Amino acid sequence: MPLFEAALRGGVIALILVLGALAARGARRSAGERYTALYTLFALAYLVESAPAFARSRDLWVCAIRLVSILNPAMFWLWVRAQIDDPFVPSWRNWLPFLGLGALGVWAMATDLALPWRAVQYASLLLVGLGVWRALSGRGGDLVEKRRRLRLMLAIGAAVYIVAIEFIAFKTFGTGGLGTTIGLELALGAYVAFAIALRIAREPVVAAAEMPSPAARQTAPADPDEARLLETLRQAMEVDKAYREERCSIAMLAGRLGIPEYRLRRLINQRLGHRNFTTYVNGYRLTEAAAALADPSQARVPILTIALDAGFQSLGPFNRAFKAHTRMTPSEFRRDRLGEPSDAPLPLGSPIPKSAGV
Repeated sequence: MPLFEAALRGGVIALILVLGALAARGARRSAGERYTALYTLFALAYLVESAPAFARSRDLWVCAIRLVSILNPAMFWLWVRAQIDDPFVPSWRNWLPFLGLGALGVWAMATDLALPWRAVQYASLLLVGLGVWRALSGRGGDLVEKRRRLRLMLAIGAAVYIVAIEFIAFKTFGTGGLGTTIGLELALGAYVAFAIALRIAREPVVAAAEMPSPAARQTAPADPDEARLLETLRQAMEVDKAYREERCSIAMLAGRLGIPEYRLRRLINQRLGHRNFTTYVNGYRLTEAAAALADPSQARVPILTIALDAGFQSLGPFNRAFKAHTRMTPSEFRRDRLGEPSDAPLPLGSPIPKSAGV
């Protein structure tokens, strides 16, 4: 291995170890940090198994590290979700990409033919693309300004690194060569850029995840103009019921209030404590729907009608949001409420209380 390449590889490995240690320190309190620490292990696996000394090795331990390296794009997909999903709820479905990519990797390593390695490459690029799409698609509704600015940097920085190493890996396996030194330096340099971006982004992401609840933010603003805007926003949501509109978005609501979008984001995030615009709007929709489901006079109104009247566009998203909010399906909630003495009306925008039957 050339001295320059060895030094560059060693430096990046050291940087990854430092970043992994920093992430592991906050792993107990943050899912994003836990998956960041795990992601660094997958990156280390690539840097180890791609070294010239191990490029053609068939030793069992090298093959195991190589398989972890192949799974790097699947880990990227999961890591992006852990960083930006609000909240991130781990599920067994999150690990399906690992199973699919792992199976392709075992096939490729067992045969060492061009076709399976090409399949690994295309599957990897697909997962990278999905991760980048996930990071970018929700930027419009992200109310945490620092996290919103960093989503692009996190996604693109990591994606450039993985795309680079996937093209290098495709040259490496099944063709008898390691790939060009320039290509390896490109991959290592891209990871340096990604690592620096990740370190810069680490604190804002953790801070967003630990933001106080909306109820804790309901304090009287000192700025009269801000107080006026909050009252105008309350009127738009509670009196005019803007949340019922089909295209209720940051742009629409900012236009109604006559303020720039960034100012509305800051108002909802910093004064009301919400981190996601969809969650903020759905709070009003779910409160109205819950009140209708608990109303004896609407006992025969179809659940779909109630969902559409509240502003949801279809039954599926409504059912998922309602169950996530109350831990009950709309039908279960209606039976529970209509089978008990009537409760006091829920104030608009307030969390739906968990009944004893939840």
